[in-house]
Amino acid sequence: MGTPTTPEPSKEFHILNLGAGVQSTTLYLMFMRGEILPQIDCAIFADTQEEPGAVYCHLEWLQSLKGPEIIVKTVGSLGNDLISGRQVQGAGQARFASIPSFTTADNGATSPGRTRRQCSREYKTDVIARTIRYETLGLKFRAKVPKTTTVHQHLGISLDEAGRARRIADLFSRKQKWSQPHFELVQKFWTRADCLRYLADKVPHQTPRSACTFCPYHSDAEWVNLKETDKAGWSRAVQIDYAIRDPQSVVNRDAKQVMYLHRSCKPLDQVVFDARPRPRDLQLSMSFAAVCEGVCGV
Repeated sequence: MGTPTTPEPSKEFHILNLGAGVQSTTLYLMFMRGEILPQIDCAIFADTQEEPGAVYCHLEWLQSLKGPEIIVKTVGSLGNDLISGRQVQGAGQARFASIPSFTTADNGATSPGRTRRQCSREYKTDVIARTIRYETLGLKFRAKVPKTTTVHQHLGISLDEAGRARRIADLFSRKQKWSQPHFELVQKFWTRADCLRYLADKVPHQTPRSACTFCPYHSDAEWVNLKETDKAGWSRAVQIDYAIRDPQSVVNRDAKQVMYLHRSCKPLDQVVFDARPRPRDLQLSMSFAAVCEGVCGV
């Protein structure tokens, strides 16, 4: 009889998808303070290189706390790739991941159309997944996660986005079966407002919203805030807005649609914004803000 093999010991890993916005910051601090157990092994920030300056300053502050390790990973600058493209490995050509731009109404349509959103998967989701597989787990390229290994991903989704939590859980069950999503804020029945109250005496500055400066999901109030408080971010957004209509930009190659960042389908620096609060924005945690809360398409 042969010598019986020793079963491989089971392993568990806990990872926080960190967007450096309100909800994921709340989770990071709760883990760091032992208010949520078990402790996370690390937090991963997928960097599009296009966040407002306030997000990067806030990220540095989080790192200064010397809590669980914060790993910053990027596949490149989303904005630069929209303009000049990103090289496809082995394909010898430039490509881009489209953002959900608005397009001019045509064919009798009464409202603007939208282009596909690929940016969140390629610059957020895939970056986090690769980091977990190849760095945290130490797997070789295309190797399967061992059945004895369990990965827990913790996501900054609050109660006011419970519908998104269900969709994300479904996505994991279909496309990322090796990892289990967790939504502690939903389980605690915490809204974004609850998170802000929690952070009030723990963060010495206003916790920013996490999203690219030129994200088309911005509400008018958010565009106004960017314009008034972040000169560099606003300039970058205007630059990208014109770039997505430039025939020389990769994003506009062979495009039949005219693309804009604002739903009015006007150049961003010519839009007269209506910054009045809208009930719908408040209901959705101030519009798009949570979309990039560490999960921008997790």
